[in-house]
Amino acid sequence: MAQYRKLGKKSDQRKALLRSQVTQLIYHGKIKTTEARAKEVRKIAEHLITLGVKEKDNFTEVKVQAKVARKDKDGKRVKEVVDGKKVTVYDTEEKTVKKDMPSRLHARREMLKVLYPVSEIPEDAEGKKKAIKKVDLTEKLFGEYATKYAGRKGGYTRIVKIAQRKGDGALEVILELV
Repeated sequence: MAQYRKLGKKSDQRKALLRSQVTQLIYHGKIKTTEARAKEVRKIAEHLITLGVKEKDNFTEVKVQAKVARKDKDGKRVKEVVDGKKVTVYDTEEKTVKKDMPSRLHARREMLKVLYPVSEIPEDAEGKKKAIKKVDLTEKLFGEYATKYAGRKGGYTRIVKIAQRKGDGALEVILELV
């Protein structure tokens, strides 16, 4: 018996499909797909959530000195002339940063192996390149999902059967996070 479903695809296509579906499941919370694909996606997604739950509190808070550009009342950077050149003025601020412990860093990198980068475009700012925000799915796994599933020992997903697809008769399901 095989350890995984081949899904009628070559290995590189299959891995890309599963990565894409896992990314969408983590980002949206549920996806609509076939039963065979859902069972494969479930394995990967539950493993990622388990990593997040195990390593959610494994970090230290470190204070660092950061250079931040000084801004005027309009929000523009303040510049001053030094040796005939305009130079931005910087202030030093103390910030608190989360520093991952080695096992959490390893878990984060394992997650990044699977998850694709996701960008979010607000509806009111379509067409503007500056408005695009990158979504940190690993932080979503460590923060949101890890606290939500902290008391559970697995079983983070649910498969709800819908109906058979008209074209090929494949059983369609909704895979959702519980």
